[in-house]
Amino acid sequence: MDLHWRNSQKQARFFALDARAAAPILFFLVHARLWTFVLAILTMLVFWILERRGLTFEAALRAGRAWILGPRRPAVASDRRRHWVDFG
Repeated sequence: MDLHWRNSQKQARFFALDARAAAPILFFLVHARLWTFVLAILTMLVFWILERRGLTFEAALRAGRAWILGPRRPAVASDRRRHWVDFG
């Protein structure tokens, strides 16, 4: 058993998953219906598959955000960009 202080940063696990990926189970416990159970299982399954491919929970969320937003994400909003002005 690893009870040393250096192991205090380890991720919390819920069986084979990151504990944060098991959060839909709480939603199912509050709203117990068949569709919430299926949603919780599917969500946990997706995060388990992503974790098996080498993505952590945070990295999977970042990858999903990058996939939704697309390749072009400027650092400055379009209304605050400077434009060329000809004072001639």
